[in-house]
Amino acid sequence: MPNRIPKRILAVTALAAAIGSPVAANAQADITVGRAAPGVVIERGAGIAVDQRSAFRDYVVEQRVPAFTIPDRVVVGTVLPDAGITYYDVPQRFGATTYRYTVVNGATLLVEPRSRRIVEVMD
Repeated sequence: MPNRIPKRILAVTALAAAIGSPVAANAQADITVGRAAPGVVIERGAGIAVDQRSAFRDYVVEQRVPAFTIPDRVVVGTVLPDAGITYYDVPQRFGATTYRYTVVNGATLLVEPRSRRIVEVMD
């Protein structure tokens, strides 16, 4: 009888670990949407501050930047095509950022310029 107790405890522990692993993994995930590459971590807080977003959208409209269309959904993590889209500097008054902006499929996007990966969808 004493040998059965440790086996039951081991079985219950293994079951609890198996059930809890996906929950823990989701709790740690930063962003998982669209066609983001596995292991992509999007740095939060490096874009446009929440209180500046409305003014930034107004700025983009005033600039009349051309809108581009792509067949894919524009979601955080999507990599934009390497040709056919123009990227613009974000003015300093909206905060220091290394990201660029563009308008694709009707949405204003912040994009990491080297990878062309969408880091924020403003609309």
